[in-house]
Amino acid sequence: MTDFANAFILMSNFVFIPALTYGAQLALGALGITLIYAILRFANFAHGDTMAFGTMVAIFLTWGLQAAGLSLGIFPVALLTMPFAIAATALLVLGTDKLVYRYFREKRVDPVIFVMASVGVMFMMNGLVRIFIGTGDIAFADGSRFLLRAREFREMTGLDEGLGLRMTQVITITVAVAVMAALFWFLQSTRTGKSMRAFSDNEDLALLSGIKPERVVAVTWIIAAGLATIAGVLYGLDKGFRPFTYFPLLLPMFAAAILGGIGQPIGAVVGGFVIAFSEVGLTYAYRRVLDYLGPDAWEPAGLFQLLETEYKFAVSFILLVIVLLVRPTGIFKGRIV
Repeated sequence: MTDFANAFILMSNFVFIPALTYGAQLALGALGITLIYAILRFANFAHGDTMAFGTMVAIFLTWGLQAAGLSLGIFPVALLTMPFAIAATALLVLGTDKLVYRYFREKRVDPVIFVMASVGVMFMMNGLVRIFIGTGDIAFADGSRFLLRAREFREMTGLDEGLGLRMTQVITITVAVAVMAALFWFLQSTRTGKSMRAFSDNEDLALLSGIKPERVVAVTWIIAAGLATIAGVLYGLDKGFRPFTYFPLLLPMFAAAILGGIGQPIGAVVGGFVIAFSEVGLTYAYRRVLDYLGPDAWEPAGLFQLLETEYKFAVSFILLVIVLLVRPTGIFKGRIV
């Protein structure tokens, strides 16, 4: 029984909790992607760099508050800066929509034109972030690093393995759950949310019902900016910030949105956790777990790792290809990509 408990703690440290945290971050990012696809009807390739921009603003504000001597005790100051970072990111994406996307929307061009425009916007945002904050690694998480330390857990339980729970992991899961709940309530219960859903289902009928398209578009961009900023800040607090980090996240976020059903918010959430657990689970080395669960005289040879860590994003790509071939509508029957 002790060996099973040690194996479970080991898996919790390196698979369950990291995948849950990473899945929450992917789910928030995928929610922004799926909302834009559902309402504006194009794949926004600038979403990753929107996350980077919002995180950059939060970092600058965090540095300013820290220089002024402000502290939140065990919590990172960056949490206090997120509303202001969201506002700045919302202004950026609304300005981008006005200068770039509105013209194509009025011309009713093919979605591929929007995609190419979003690629240009992606390079613009990436350049802005690199110019202002540089290209190096930045750690901006202050406050308490651990909510529970492995040594303390071992002393309390007497087990060989200790459970370490980082503060950023707890914050990520808590904030993500609160944001997702608020978003689903907004979409289901408010007049604006119902207008967005009606616009997504049938644009022409929504217009005949008196729904103002530009208002729906503006609200969509603001929500997407908020989700991108929150996801970016939580990811940066948990793993550190670097401008180039957020572009590769596009693949698992798009894979999550498509796997769950593009255009379906609940699908984006489910897809985010499926992708996260697949990536973490398939790249973890299970040798120590098998040491605990195997026979006493048995010593496993090798790491028992299905894929090396460098191939983590390949898992997202493989799952994406399988979904597109087998079930293009995803788990929750979204739009066909």
